[in-house]
Amino acid sequence: MENGEVYRATTEAAPGPVRGPRSGLAAYFFLGRLPWYRQVLKGLQLLLSLLAFICEEVVSQCTMCGGLYVFEFVSCSAFLLSLLMLVVYCTPAYDRIDANKVKLSDFYITLATGCLFLLASIIFVSTHDRTAAEYAAIVFGFIASFIFLLDFLVMLIERRRESQRRKPENAIRTEPLTEPLNA
Repeated sequence: MENGEVYRATTEAAPGPVRGPRSGLAAYFFLGRLPWYRQVLKGLQLLLSLLAFICEEVVSQCTMCGGLYVFEFVSCSAFLLSLLMLVVYCTPAYDRIDANKVKLSDFYITLATGCLFLLASIIFVSTHDRTAAEYAAIVFGFIASFIFLLDFLVMLIERRRESQRRKPENAIRTEPLTEPLNA
């Protein structure tokens, strides 16, 4: 038996395209839809909400657990929602969904998450047992809530600038209307 017969059945006759540096899952991940400062804010939201959730999970005992449970729910929800928005922005899912709906959803999700995270952090501050893990969770929670609210303000400023660009300057009438409106 020749060596050619052994290897002939297992080798590929026409190999597929060469795998480049952006293949597999990396080919579906694109950060260009967000400006660099929004990418940084989204990354910080994700990281800080995860750190707040992990630090809160390390807490082994509590005397007034209500604040801890609220903080746990909000920090986990903030992490999952920020992950969801980042996935939508950075994958082909963004192309399948109306861009205005994605931006509007991000706008309201970021506002609600920032406000609820701030409220949960305030509640947790008033009910914690002064352990190191609780202090770390509170610090990460406050910073994360401020990052969410900062991202909301950035989106609000961008929306105002965009709406002002759409308004033509000549649309404002200074003279009184003399013609009937239904003519």
